[in-house]
Amino acid sequence: MGDVLWTPPADVRERSRIGGYLRWLAEHRGLEFTDYDALWQWSVTDLDGFWRSIWDHFGVVAHTEPTATLTDPAMPGTRWFPGATLNYAENVLRMPGLGDDDPVVIAHGQTRAPETLTAAELRERVRRVAAGLRRLGVRPGDRVAAYAPNIPETYVLLLATASLGAIFSSCAPEFGTRSVSDRWRQIEPKVLVAVDGYRYGDKPVDRRAEVAAIRAALPSLEHTVAVAYLDPAGAVPDGTLSWAELAAPTDEPLAFAPVPFDHPLYVLYSSGTTGLPKPIVHGHGGILLEHLKMLALHHDLGPSDRFLWFTTTGWMMWNFLVSGPAVGAAIVLFDGNPGHPDLGGLWRLAEETGTTYFGTSAPFLLACRKAGLVPREIADLSALRGVGSTGAPLPAEGFTWVYETVGDDLQLQSLSGGTDVCTGFVGGVPLLPVHAGEITCRALGARVEARSADGAPVIGELGELVITAPMPSMPVGFWNDPDGARYREAYFDVYPGVWRHGDWITINDRGGCVITGRSDATLNRGGVRLGTAEFYSVVEGLDEVVDSVVVHLEDDEGGAGELLLFVVLAEGLELDDDLRRKICRELRTALSPRHVPDEIHQVRAVPRTLSAKKLEVPVKKILTGTPVDDAAARGALANPESLTAFAAFAQRRTATETPTSA
Repeated sequence: MGDVLWTPPADVRERSRIGGYLRWLAEHRGLEFTDYDALWQWSVTDLDGFWRSIWDHFGVVAHTEPTATLTDPAMPGTRWFPGATLNYAENVLRMPGLGDDDPVVIAHGQTRAPETLTAAELRERVRRVAAGLRRLGVRPGDRVAAYAPNIPETYVLLLATASLGAIFSSCAPEFGTRSVSDRWRQIEPKVLVAVDGYRYGDKPVDRRAEVAAIRAALPSLEHTVAVAYLDPAGAVPDGTLSWAELAAPTDEPLAFAPVPFDHPLYVLYSSGTTGLPKPIVHGHGGILLEHLKMLALHHDLGPSDRFLWFTTTGWMMWNFLVSGPAVGAAIVLFDGNPGHPDLGGLWRLAEETGTTYFGTSAPFLLACRKAGLVPREIADLSALRGVGSTGAPLPAEGFTWVYETVGDDLQLQSLSGGTDVCTGFVGGVPLLPVHAGEITCRALGARVEARSADGAPVIGELGELVITAPMPSMPVGFWNDPDGARYREAYFDVYPGVWRHGDWITINDRGGCVITGRSDATLNRGGVRLGTAEFYSVVEGLDEVVDSVVVHLEDDEGGAGELLLFVVLAEGLELDDDLRRKICRELRTALSPRHVPDEIHQVRAVPRTLSAKKLEVPVKKILTGTPVDDAAARGALANPESLTAFAAFAQRRTATETPTSA
C-alpha cells in the first residue's frame, strides 16, 4: 500500500479543529504532543485524562457534574462519568457558532420539494413535537419508533424524544413488515410515527399496508402518527394522528430532561441476517462525547461546514450524521435513489447544497469509477474539502479515482467502525497524509489492535480486530438482557476482557490500517488466512463483473477445502471458460495462487443487507446445507430472492456428490 495522495498543509495546526484542541491541551493541561501518534498513545492510555479533556474542551452542557471520569476500566461493565446528568438533544441544539437565522438542516429528496431549516426553526419544531409527545403520555424510558426516511420530521422526532428522556428507534421504510416487527417487538414502543410511502427515483412506493401490518404486530402501541409524505393530500387513517396534530402550536417551553450519562438514547440493531436483530442500546453521554470527538477532531467539521452523508435511517451513519449540529455543522439530508437519474445525482446535490464534506459508501464510489464518471466535470465541487467512505473497505483504485476525478486537494477519509459503537474507530485525521488503499489511523480514544491466532498483538500482519480499552460509546447493553449474557457473548467471549469486533485488520508500523473483511467469513487455505475485500477489488475491477461473493468451504479432513466464487456479470454476458481463465489469471497475478478459486459460477445477484453489506456467512451456510430461512432473515435483505439460487446450487452439488447405490 502506499502512494501518498494527499499531504496536510504546513499550517494544518493553525487551521484545523484538532490543532485548536492541541493548543487547548497545552494551555489547560500542560500537555504537548509532537505528532498524532504521541497524541493517540496518550488518548488510549490515560483514558481518564483524554475523555475528561473532550468533555471540557467542548464544554458539554451538564445539569450535574460527574464525580469521576470512569469507574473500573475493565470491560465489560465500565461506567463513564458517574453522577453526571445531561441531555444529548440539549447539546445538539446548542449548535455552537450558528446564529438563529443560519441554516442547519438542508433536506433534499425525490418525494417533495427541498426544505431548509434555520437553527431557530429546528429548535421550534423540536419544542412543538416534544410537547406533542408529552400530550401522548410519553415519559422518560418510553420508546418512540419511526418508520420514516431521512427527512426533517425523523430528525425532529429523534431530538424531541431525546429531550424527554424517552428512547428513539428508527427503521427505514424500505424495511419489510417482518424485519420491522422483529426489531420493535423486542423494545415495545408506545408511539409509532410512520410515512405513507416515498419515491425511489421516479417510482412511487406505497407503504400504507406495511404500516397497518406493523401496527397490528405491535400490541404495545398506544398512538400512531401519520406523516403524509408520498401523498400530502392523503387522508389520515382511522385511529391515527397527523404529524400536524403532533406538532401543533403550544406555549410549552423547550425543556430537556436531565438524565444519567448512560441513560438510553436510542436502540440500533445488528443487521439481523441470522436470528433476531440484536437491539443495541446507546446512551446519551457516550454518543455525545464520541461524536463530538469524531466530527470535530477527525472530520474537522464546524460552523462553516455543510455535512452530507448518504444514508438511510436504518444505518448507524444516519445517527452519526445528525450529530453534526453538536459541533456547529449544518447537515444535508437526502432521501431517494442515489443512482437516479444517474450516478451523478449526489455529486450535483453536493454542488447545489454547498456541501463541504461528502460522505458515502465504498460501493458507491467504486460504482462511479466503474461507470467512468468524472464528478468534477458535472458539478462544481470547489467547496468540497473532505470525502468520507465507509460500509466496506475502499481499495487503492477507489482512492486514486477520488483524487483524479473529484478533487486533488481534498482529504479522503476511509473509516470503519460499526453499529455496535455508532462511530468509526479507525479513520482519518487532518494531521496525517492519505495513502492509497489505507485507513489513515486509529481514532483518538480507540485502542484498536490486531491479534494473531494465539492472541498476541501483531504489527504488519493480518490479525483479528480487537479493542483493548473501553470507549464511552460502547453499548450501554442490549435490550432485554438483564444479566448482560448476550452482550458478553457478542463481544467478549473469545478474548475475556477484550472487545472482539469481527473484522480482519492489518496495522502497519506507521499506524495505518487495512481491513480485509469479516473474520467470520475468513478464507483459510492451507493455514493462510485470506481477507475477502482484496478478492472483490480484483474481481470487480474487471469490466465484465458487476458484483461478486466468495466463500471457502472447509475440508473436514483438514485439506485445503474449496474456494467458490460467484459473479454477477454485466448485462448480456454469460460466464464462459475464457472469462473464467481471465478471472483466475487476474487473481493469481494481483494476489497469489492461493486466491485462485476452485470453481466460478454465475448468479443473477449477490445477497445484500438493506445497508448493502454482502452476506458471505449466510451464503456459506446455505452451501453447507442450512435451509435458507435458517441461514438468513429474509426481511433484513435488500434482495431476499437472491438466496434461492444458492440453495438450488447447493442441492445440485449434493445430488452429484451422493454416490448411487449398487
